[in-house]
Amino acid sequence: MELVLAMDLRRNLVVHGRSGNRLTYKPLDWGYPPTTEPLGFVKAIAPKYLYIADLDRIEGAGSHDAVVRTCSEIVARCHVDRGCRSPDDMLAGDRITNVVGTETGGSDLSRYHGGVLSIDVKDGRVIPSGADPVRMLRSARGWHFEGCILLNLGAVGTESGTDPQTLGEWRDAYDKHLLYGGGVADARDLDHIHDAGFDGAIIATALHKGTVPIDWIRRGVFC
Repeated sequence: MELVLAMDLRRNLVVHGRSGNRLTYKPLDWGYPPTTEPLGFVKAIAPKYLYIADLDRIEGAGSHDAVVRTCSEIVARCHVDRGCRSPDDMLAGDRITNVVGTETGGSDLSRYHGGVLSIDVKDGRVIPSGADPVRMLRSARGWHFEGCILLNLGAVGTESGTDPQTLGEWRDAYDKHLLYGGGVADARDLDHIHDAGFDGAIIATALHKGTVPIDWIRRGVFC
């Protein structure tokens, strides 16, 4: 199972996300790396796989495209959610995998070809539609994405843990490459995600709190 490091960017700094409440996000001035400057942050951790959320562009307040491209050059693969609102919003790059979030992607997700769909969930429902995540995953089987991310936004940064039964229901609903992110507290949660059959997990807080070893992030593999 792949391990992917998550990095949220706002105003050219790495910030710590919690529960999807972006107004409360603050620079990540604690944890493993000694800097909140994005490139220095990535170099210090040296992950194999990276996930970047460009919060400024998601919120329509700017972009970090140059930073994203630079960071993508030093990892094996870089997932990027830059708030795609149409297929024309895809960012080109050899190691870049575009992420289309349900939060911004619009009501007709079948118009996208390529990239990965992020099913953004808060309080058990897909945002902004309020759809059931299982139903959304089943619909995604017929769309043109390379895979999906089940992003439990409400659990991001909380270390609230994972529920094996819910993970199993989500995995059973989708038959392609599927990553999970949100609320991972420690290796036990990674066991749950692995045992449910997910292809990878996206983590941040567990690394910075020291409950997931940095060597795992550098190898990009759990188990």
